[in-house]
Amino acid sequence: MSDQEYDLIVIGAGSGGVRLARMSAQRGARVAVVESRYLGGTCVNVGCVPKKLFVYGAHVHEDLEDAAGYGWNVPVDDVTFDWSTLVANKNAEIERLNGIYGRLLENAGVTVIQGTASLQDANTVVVGDSVYSARHITVATGSWPIIPEVPGKEYILTSNEMFYLPQLPKHAVVWGGGYIAVEFAGILAGLGVETTLIYRGELFLRGFDDDIRRFTEQEMRKKGIQLQFNTNIESVESSGTQYKVQLTNGEVLETGLVMAATGRRALVDGLGLTELGVELNESGQIVVDEHFQTAVPSISALGDVIGTPQLTPVALAQAMVLSRRLFGDGQGEMDYSAIPTAVFCQPNIGTVGLTESEARAEGYDLAIYKSEFRPMKHTLSGRDERCLMKLVVDKHSDRVLGAHMVGPDAGEITQGLAVAIKAGATKAQFDSTLGIHPTSAEEFVTMREPVA
Repeated sequence: MSDQEYDLIVIGAGSGGVRLARMSAQRGARVAVVESRYLGGTCVNVGCVPKKLFVYGAHVHEDLEDAAGYGWNVPVDDVTFDWSTLVANKNAEIERLNGIYGRLLENAGVTVIQGTASLQDANTVVVGDSVYSARHITVATGSWPIIPEVPGKEYILTSNEMFYLPQLPKHAVVWGGGYIAVEFAGILAGLGVETTLIYRGELFLRGFDDDIRRFTEQEMRKKGIQLQFNTNIESVESSGTQYKVQLTNGEVLETGLVMAATGRRALVDGLGLTELGVELNESGQIVVDEHFQTAVPSISALGDVIGTPQLTPVALAQAMVLSRRLFGDGQGEMDYSAIPTAVFCQPNIGTVGLTESEARAEGYDLAIYKSEFRPMKHTLSGRDERCLMKLVVDKHSDRVLGAHMVGPDAGEITQGLAVAIKAGATKAQFDSTLGIHPTSAEEFVTMREPVA
């Protein structure tokens, strides 16, 4: 092969693209990755990782307040917070991770090509003035935030810009009702910003268990976040450093920042996919079969760009399957059942398996177990924060179909439960498992009486 010829060219060096490139190279393939922005993709740079660092930062003030109940005399009213320090430290960590991703690719023998890719034909990728050929091409370009077309759209930020704000405003409006909107509302409020969340629907976090959604609403209101449902943003006007946000309910909000977390689109612009016969669905995502194959035999795709759950572990798992199929034994299937996930609002949400409404829609006869309580920490802190745990159980088989939680460390707890649910654990097995005392997690194995 020449320096321009490869077995595989991956377009996009996000989580899925990097994993596919590394695993394929380790299987003996000659691999190149093309990236126009940053190694690690959205998750590392403007997503999961910096978001969770901000969540940690936003929670510190509550920890300081809670200290008094444990005998620590912390003058909370005199505590100061420097946003620029948090951003700078976050940036340093992201740069460290970028370096790690670069070394992982280098050590695996993968060539990194900086630039914007387009497809000349089914086996040819053009980057700037350079032309590369490959037996296989995989598109792993991810997704990008979208802002609805409203007057004043140019004044609205997305999550991308939020990670690099020069300063925090006194008041912020967050527009949306999914993971990102709920998480950023909690981050801003925790850092002392008066925060209003606007959502067009009756209740945010559509697709999550209804009890979890309602409970999260109550807990967020306790933290001073203003929640406005069944309304939308009509327009945004600028008046210097402030903005006037016109809502569809007639109200006008004055704020220092407007952030839209109103969805993401597949990042396929300029690739030239449709010209080659690659099909896109009505949402603009690449259509693939169960093996990540597009309508063009030499071109595959994975991750956010194909419309599967937009979660880093999903893209990583897809990459493992695709690498095995392209350069391994040709076997492997992707299993999308019981995918655990967390929302890092405050308190956190952790969930895995079927919601109650999903299980009923599938025809299960259910027993529902719930426990709501005050976490032990707050018996002394005095904070009015509660925890909710819920199990969805099939009466016929006794199998636990879903586990859902709102509370501290919900993501950490749910990860362990995901193994049990994936293995088909029954409620009897949950009941026979000894709890770790005293923990919140033990409630999942001590709920004995169904509530429905």
